[in-house]
Amino acid sequence: MKEKKGFFQKFLDIVEKVGNKLPDPFALFVGLAVLMIIVSWIFSLFNASVVHPGKGEVLPIKSLISAEGLQFILTSMLDNFTGFAPLGLVVVMMLGVGLAEKVGMLDYAVRKTILKSPPFLLTYTVVFVGIMGNLASDAAVVLIPPLAALVFYKVGRHPLAGLAAGFAGAGAGFTANLFIAGTDALLAGITTEAARIMDETFIVSPVDNWFFNIASVIVLTIVGGLLTTKFIEPRLGVYKGDAVVDEETEEHPKAKKAFISAVLAGLLYVILIVVTIYLPNSPLTNENGELLPKSPFLSGIIPIILFFFIIIGVTYGMVIGKIKSSKDISHYMSESVKDLSSYIVLVFAIAQFTAYFNWSNLGTWVAVNGAEFLESVNFTGMPLIIGYIIFTSLMNFLITSGSAKWAIEAPIFVPMFMELGYHPAFTQVAYRIADSSTNIVTPLFPYMVIILAFMQRYDKKASIGTYMSLMIPYSLVFLITWIILILVFFYAGIPFGPGIPARM
Repeated sequence: MKEKKGFFQKFLDIVEKVGNKLPDPFALFVGLAVLMIIVSWIFSLFNASVVHPGKGEVLPIKSLISAEGLQFILTSMLDNFTGFAPLGLVVVMMLGVGLAEKVGMLDYAVRKTILKSPPFLLTYTVVFVGIMGNLASDAAVVLIPPLAALVFYKVGRHPLAGLAAGFAGAGAGFTANLFIAGTDALLAGITTEAARIMDETFIVSPVDNWFFNIASVIVLTIVGGLLTTKFIEPRLGVYKGDAVVDEETEEHPKAKKAFISAVLAGLLYVILIVVTIYLPNSPLTNENGELLPKSPFLSGIIPIILFFFIIIGVTYGMVIGKIKSSKDISHYMSESVKDLSSYIVLVFAIAQFTAYFNWSNLGTWVAVNGAEFLESVNFTGMPLIIGYIIFTSLMNFLITSGSAKWAIEAPIFVPMFMELGYHPAFTQVAYRIADSSTNIVTPLFPYMVIILAFMQRYDKKASIGTYMSLMIPYSLVFLITWIILILVFFYAGIPFGPGIPARM
């Protein structure tokens, strides 16, 4: 007899069916670019225009189906791509972070942190390492959950609780970190492009959400740990399975020495940077000898981080024997950039869509009129931000790619919220927490199948229902916790990054 599906299961089936019918992100943005061409033409037929709030000049909606529009499309295509801010930021970040990952340093750090964790801190360590794992990008989602399950199994705790905690940290907590990660560079670049619809000189730095991210790591680690120990694990009960699992891989004999050497090299580099900042007339501070509001240190944070990861990656690689010449360094960097190939292809389409939206003045039109409408219905302030967070969390059920979704939303919501007085980096925070929280419960999340396979090592009957029953609590609790945290930052006036308030 066929099992009757509940409401939520039917809802997930519908989401999966609809989501699967959407084109891949590249085709989606090609379609959106074509749509911009058509919409700009329709608006121009009605002589639509908008008054730029900053300049005060009347901006007509320019048609891309015109001689001028065709010239723009053809002559700007390469510049749109090469000048797209996120492209350079992400590639440069991955040169350093990818090097540290490819030589095995990040993998070693993750394994040792979990395996050597004291029993009373194990759960919190798993969540913490999961959140911090986004330094290694998507690799953390594949590495951390099965390792956490294995450790829980070995200490006599339910392995699915460990797997769930690790996956919640790596998936739902993906956007947070104590360090500046590739995600910060990627989103800041897209936000900058969107903000320039209203202000051509505006820059959103990768450090503009840093303070909020640090607080998020601490709060989510505690919340995730408590949720696991007080709810998830008691619900699972005592593990009575007889799983046959793989032991951890053999450790390289020089791995510990290499890691210690890399940490020391990294500390020396950080000390050098700090000393340079405090030098009289430091080249890293502004004219007033400070880091805020603008300074070479903050403007050059990506190269500074790049050199940090290169130093620790090269040190680890040399000691362990994976780097023997400069050719090895370039080889590992090349391998890390290869992992970005699909992203680079996607950026080409995103860059064209963004450029068309900006050039036609549709971006300004939507921002100004959208802001006026929201003010007319008195839908502003934090209710608006919370509404936007919920909207994005639901959008995640259809478009799982964080960069693709933000590339669609940013040109609309960043200028609109700027008109309402909100800093673009604040809007970016709202997007990040919504996108990250619901990653783990979207049927289209590519790693769901992998996690299910890991689950079935310990429970052969585990299915999508088992998966959802474990992950939905994390998704909801993380989202609610993050909304509370953003409210605290907003009403307490705590900066979201160096010199970054909620309101401009």
